[in-house]
Amino acid sequence: MAKYVVVDLETTGHTPKKGDKIIEIGMVTIEDGVITDQYKSFVNPEQPIPTFITQLTGITDDDVVDAPLFDELVDDIVMRCEGAYFVAHHVQFDLGFLNYALEEAHGSPLKVPVLDTVELARIFMPQAPGFKLSQLSEFFKVQHEDPHRALADAYVTSEILLKLLEKARQLPYEALYQISLIQGRLKSDLSEILQEWLQEKAFRTKERDDLEIFRGIALKREINTEEENHYVQEGFDPFLDEVLKPEGLMSQYVHNFEERKGQRDMSSTIYDAFQSHTHALIEAETGTGKSLAYLLPSIYESVGKEERVMISTHTTHLQSQLLEKEIPMLQKILPFPFRSALLKGKQHYLSLKKFEYELQASTDNNYDVVLTKCMILVWLTETNTGDIEEIQLPSSGAIFWRKISAEAEGYLDPKSPWYSRSFYQRARKNAQKAHIVVTNHSLLCTDIIYDYGLLSSYPKIIIDEAHHLESSAAKHFGLKLDYVSIQYLLNEMGGNKSGDWMSTLLSSYPDLARKQKLSNWDNTVQMIKEDADELFRYLFTYVSKQKNANISLNDVGRFQYRYVPEKESSTVWSTVREMANRVSFHIRDAIQFLHKCKNWISMTETSEESARWTEDLRMYTERLEMVIDSIDQLLLSDDNQMVKWIEIEAYGARNSVFIYSEPIEVGSLLADYFFNHKESVVLTSATLTMNDSFSFMVKRLGLNRNLTVQKKIESPFQYENQVQLLVPNDFPSIKSGNQDDFIYATCEAIYSLATISKGRMLVLFTSYEMLKQTHSIMKEFINTDEFMLIAQGVSSGSRSRLKKNFQAFDQAILFGTSSFWEGVDIPGNDLSSLVIVRLPFQPPNHPVYEAKAEAIKENGKNPFMELSLPNAVIRFKQGFGRLIRSSTDRGLVMVCDDRIMKAKYGKYFTQSIPKVPVQYASTNDLMENARRWL
Repeated sequence: MAKYVVVDLETTGHTPKKGDKIIEIGMVTIEDGVITDQYKSFVNPEQPIPTFITQLTGITDDDVVDAPLFDELVDDIVMRCEGAYFVAHHVQFDLGFLNYALEEAHGSPLKVPVLDTVELARIFMPQAPGFKLSQLSEFFKVQHEDPHRALADAYVTSEILLKLLEKARQLPYEALYQISLIQGRLKSDLSEILQEWLQEKAFRTKERDDLEIFRGIALKREINTEEENHYVQEGFDPFLDEVLKPEGLMSQYVHNFEERKGQRDMSSTIYDAFQSHTHALIEAETGTGKSLAYLLPSIYESVGKEERVMISTHTTHLQSQLLEKEIPMLQKILPFPFRSALLKGKQHYLSLKKFEYELQASTDNNYDVVLTKCMILVWLTETNTGDIEEIQLPSSGAIFWRKISAEAEGYLDPKSPWYSRSFYQRARKNAQKAHIVVTNHSLLCTDIIYDYGLLSSYPKIIIDEAHHLESSAAKHFGLKLDYVSIQYLLNEMGGNKSGDWMSTLLSSYPDLARKQKLSNWDNTVQMIKEDADELFRYLFTYVSKQKNANISLNDVGRFQYRYVPEKESSTVWSTVREMANRVSFHIRDAIQFLHKCKNWISMTETSEESARWTEDLRMYTERLEMVIDSIDQLLLSDDNQMVKWIEIEAYGARNSVFIYSEPIEVGSLLADYFFNHKESVVLTSATLTMNDSFSFMVKRLGLNRNLTVQKKIESPFQYENQVQLLVPNDFPSIKSGNQDDFIYATCEAIYSLATISKGRMLVLFTSYEMLKQTHSIMKEFINTDEFMLIAQGVSSGSRSRLKKNFQAFDQAILFGTSSFWEGVDIPGNDLSSLVIVRLPFQPPNHPVYEAKAEAIKENGKNPFMELSLPNAVIRFKQGFGRLIRSSTDRGLVMVCDDRIMKAKYGKYFTQSIPKVPVQYASTNDLMENARRWL
């Protein structure tokens, strides 16, 4: 068995070439699967240790002042590494740093095989929640008592290594063999280890019972559950009593469970809507427990009548909550069994057919693609779903996934050998068997528009986070086109490089290659790229030259320009049409080329390989036809029912252009294609009303007011004792062109309130530019030792990553816009103050708002009252709801925009949130009151 030396270094910085030095080294030796030796030593770097390194590691200048120089340790370090694998967590850093020091000391770096535990964890534990040392130690339940110290980190890495090697050794022969064929580009030297394991397994006659081997790939066997007999107690009210009453089923499972009147009222309202075959709008304020409130009638109805109920959410967070928390809990406590399933779009599921092809066909892959293939080979021995969200792919792996998803395979013929093992077909089959099916608004809207038939067997549907339904539907009824997507599609199909899809196709059929020359295809693809590049560059220049009044800036920093073809410059738009027609013409040439290839293969062969090629040809033909259709509808045809706009990256490439369209009015489409075909659709959210009225949502969604139940469930929280609303009356007026003065006043107020609440503050902006400016100013006068500033779009990371970073610091301020107004839950003491900088009105020149406002005005109504104000109030309610997430939360909300108090419409904001004490005073007075209250 191999010998391993696990090494960790603590250093003065990350770059030895710039003079950074080692200050501590830890080494752990493993032989025969057992830790046999440990070694550690401080190292005198002969330079001061930076403060942030001391804060991170706890190592001070005093610790290293009498320590040996690195030169004195060289022989011992080299001796320990001889004949062993060099192992580290991020091996390139530790080995690179160590080798740099060794070369400086005596000119000879270590030349040993290496293993990287980050890489090994990615491959052999693909479903781990993360791959940092702290995350893996928690995942493996390994004690890590002294992080960022060399020996402690090396010891934890050793224990993780042993667990990873043991897990890898249990993999089936086929998975290890496939990995052995492609592992050459990995950082870890796995070849000899894999060969040893393969030799061991070559003489075994039996593999794991939970796996099957199909076409050389190891797969986890599908779990088939037996049908169960279901008994449902007669009467929904007795059922609710049994579940919700004191000493009922919920109280036996949930500690300190208390029945909430609003929760019961919501359940009864939904059940009544189901029985009367009516639609319903239910606003359930924070604390109602709406998930449980709609699950109970849905399960009761579904099991009792043996008909499925679908639940659609907007966010994956809520999906996870339903499937990992609420539904499993109810499956344990309810007096009858029921089945649930998750259904997502095809792009979420792995195509085994496509993966098999990529595994066999391509060897010239970059590192991320090889790593992704290795991860998937292991994951296939573990997953029953094939859902990409179970694993975290590397960056280029996410691009590779587009080639191997079920969406990329197009239509999968039931005669295909992979059909019975298709993860997407399995998900559909599970959904057909389930009582409760959880999906998302995107798939729901896709099915509505393209009539895929997923929804037809779901007469009753719950729409949670229903305030997003209109925007989700608008996106799906609309179109999007951009140069990068066209370029990606063409590159995926192949052009101007050997070994790509098209050249592989023609090399597989020499007779076809003689008829259809690859050079013809390459020339066509090149012309499409050049013409598309010219078109999008022209649009970029055109938008750039428009007057500022016609341009708006969205929340991710793109410039937006709404265009109406018949109103644009005739000279300019005739040029656009000419360019667009040219792109379409060459795409039709490409489609014709694909048709000829498909027809030739179909007529000459009927093999499995030919079926795969013809299916690929059909799929790519459809995707090119979709591009032509998008060009036609977006640039060549006029449709006054659609709003069209162009977005450009101000500082991006000159062809970084995105073209969009959406219907101006979605309600009638939803009525015709959705609501009129369903027995009962229940739409719920915490934010559906303005001033206790559902009229805005009724109109926007196309519901019939007289045939729709409307119910508002108030929060059980005592907001008057938990929240105070602060509005300063001495801020400069932003309307007078004093935006800079307003931002400075905002910065001062944020800082003052943060000192009172000890950070723990979320600041919500309506403008990304204002967020950046505020963050920049505050960085100048705030000491990072006092408050950590974390800003969306400035600090790196996703929304969830920024939230975790915010919660990790004792005193932090989180700046957010756009998505931070909702779906961000920071309960308890982690959040004590919320600042809303401006009332969230949409910019009047936003393309979609502008088009909708014009349509409302033409009907003789007021766009502000009909559209702008209701949207802003609902958005405001979402932002306000970030602060109080439980009955014990307590905090302050400051609104820097005094229009909430001075404008006539301000009452719509204050009357649409729970009743809370409002203080309208000078900033100083507000801060004094805040100190006393907190």
